[in-house]
Amino acid sequence: MDRATLLKLDLRAPLEYTKTEDFTLNITENDEFLLCFELDPVQSRSIEPERGLLLGDQIFAGRKSGDSGSLQAQKVTLPAGEYLFIQCRKALEQEKWLDMAMEQQKDGLWERHKLKNLLYVRYLYEDGAPVTQLFRPVKG
Repeated sequence: MDRATLLKLDLRAPLEYTKTEDFTLNITENDEFLLCFELDPVQSRSIEPERGLLLGDQIFAGRKSGDSGSLQAQKVTLPAGEYLFIQCRKALEQEKWLDMAMEQQKDGLWERHKLKNLLYVRYLYEDGAPVTQLFRPVKG
């Protein structure tokens, strides 16, 4: 996997999605998904986290589409705020993005950022290819 650059990102407006159960890795030009996971409170503060213990429960999956959707549909968001951000120009399976998340955490802790124990995984199609993005909230 290509070495990605860790960035600190100030997301000024939330990204909104409709809650979904039909997430797929076959990302097309019309797809955008957001997954949110809890991270183990102890492992999420470790510079050498145990891989099998880091990732907790999935909190939600959301999908963005071109239509406004039903008013009854439940909305989920990537809230505005500060994040450590990293991306890869491929639609990565969980094992691969978990490796990327562990490196993101190590680099973030090395740079003395205080990280929250949440991880957002965003899949979208950009510049003719699928992209996987990781957002790790930073404590203010």
